[in-house]
Amino acid sequence: MENFWEHLQNLTDAQSIISKGGFYLLLIVVYAETGLFFGFFLPGDYLLFMAGLFCATGLLDVPVYTLVLSLIAAGVLGNYTGYWFGFRTGPLMENRKDTLFFKKKHITLAREFYQKYGGMALVLGRFFPIIRTFAPIFAGVVKVDFKKFTLYNFVGSIAWVCTLTLLGYFLGIKYPQIKNYLQYIVIALIVVTSIPLIIAFVKRGKGENKNDEH
Repeated sequence: MENFWEHLQNLTDAQSIISKGGFYLLLIVVYAETGLFFGFFLPGDYLLFMAGLFCATGLLDVPVYTLVLSLIAAGVLGNYTGYWFGFRTGPLMENRKDTLFFKKKHITLAREFYQKYGGMALVLGRFFPIIRTFAPIFAGVVKVDFKKFTLYNFVGSIAWVCTLTLLGYFLGIKYPQIKNYLQYIVIALIVVTSIPLIIAFVKRGKGENKNDEH
């Protein structure tokens, strides 16, 4: 059991994924987090940032253009997988019981996000933990037009990967010593990327309380 939790902790640790697992594990994790419902706990945003940073400082021996294009492809394929899964199992998911890796509230959150932003939810959702995992699944559940989904899928993946990966890369080029402060960077990124999600849950909770009062 201890080995299992240690392995799980390594998966959610961007530095371990990149330094121990290498380039291909990095792609698998990005793919899983952007389309497999059990991948919502994986470290998406700061994983991309750290990949760019490690690429700049030589800790990840891959050309930056290969890194960026491969991550974009992994994000696109992940969303296609999520869409297909939602398309095929939509009705079953509505009746599925909560488990360790599946919560109905995540689908509800994705639904509310999609209702608010429409198709752009698939682009904006890339920058929100949990939303980026469940938005494509919900798009499949409601059977969003596949051509529109494809457009938003590519735009979202390109914007997400380029923004975070190249930010990490250029910071690493300009300030190579930044790799000595990785733990602080990770904590800051987790806090920043979690704030919008916390706000969304708080607003949703207030909305439910108001409905209960009426």
